[in-house]
Amino acid sequence: MARLFSEREVRAVVLFLPLAGLLIVALLLIRPKADPEAARHLEQAFEQPIPADSIVLRPFDPNTVTFDELRKLGLSKYEAVSLLKYRAGGKIFRIPEELTLCYAISDSLYRRLEPWIRIGRKYAIAPREYRSGRIIADPLPIHPFRIDTVSARYLQAIGALTKRQAESFIRWRNLAGIYDMEELRACYVINDSVAAALEPYVIFPERKPRPIDKPVEINSADSATLRSVYGIGEKTVMRIIGYRERLGGFVRVEQLAEVPGVTESNYEKILKQIYCDSCKIRKIDINFAPQEKLGRHPYIAARTLRKIVRQRQLKGGWSTAEELIEQHILTREEAARLAPYLQFGSDSGTTDK
Repeated sequence: MARLFSEREVRAVVLFLPLAGLLIVALLLIRPKADPEAARHLEQAFEQPIPADSIVLRPFDPNTVTFDELRKLGLSKYEAVSLLKYRAGGKIFRIPEELTLCYAISDSLYRRLEPWIRIGRKYAIAPREYRSGRIIADPLPIHPFRIDTVSARYLQAIGALTKRQAESFIRWRNLAGIYDMEELRACYVINDSVAAALEPYVIFPERKPRPIDKPVEINSADSATLRSVYGIGEKTVMRIIGYRERLGGFVRVEQLAEVPGVTESNYEKILKQIYCDSCKIRKIDINFAPQEKLGRHPYIAARTLRKIVRQRQLKGGWSTAEELIEQHILTREEAARLAPYLQFGSDSGTTDK
């Protein structure tokens, strides 16, 4: 029977196999070991978004936008590269919604970018009959403008709103009027990113004071009544009511300056239209009120609260605010502010039940 291999070929195979084994062992030994922690840090760095203070939202065309421009729009490196690779594969964006087809673009990211997407005339789906102004190839540079006279066409031309959004905004403005950023953000077609981009350029008209028959009593006024006061906005109304609840009512109108959101200029306007009835304040019985109720009062600091609770357990209570001063629980300034709200078990004023 003929041999399949010659003696020389057998010797070659016998010599080659040990050498091949040694080579495989050497490769296994010199191959770097996997470092999951380093890989995780590298992946986090790649997905790290650009710092918020470096984000500049401006109109862009997803068909031509560059990597650096995507980064400035707030996309992470991973999101920017994924979009560019998706486009390099032959994708052309005809409508803004097609951006969501890219696997790296989340719904929340698309909602943030959507007001700034501008499909160029070269790529957009053309209408059967071209209408002038349907597509704006290059947004106009933005300059300061008056919000009470700006046109829908200008808002569309600077890339802030679409044509339909701009027309809706004008109808909203003409119906309700817009006098500050709070009211601008209240418009349903203005999202936070658009408001932030417009804020440096918007010039608001001066709101004319509403005629009032008599000043508003701030301890009993509801939200609608407070909103009628010139200088008090929608958010400020809720802050005033919340602070009034914690305080127990206003003893002096000057306390309104303590409410967060009441600016110095608004404070001067508001003072002329309000008054307070100090008989309507709610008092706290310092000898028996629960610790939680005492802690909610804005004039009782955490350090003071601990002293009150500790001394009340040891002493049993107080009869006057002067005793709190003598025991170094309150300073004279703190006692003067807090005294109108304190009851010592025998006062006849209204008590916070």
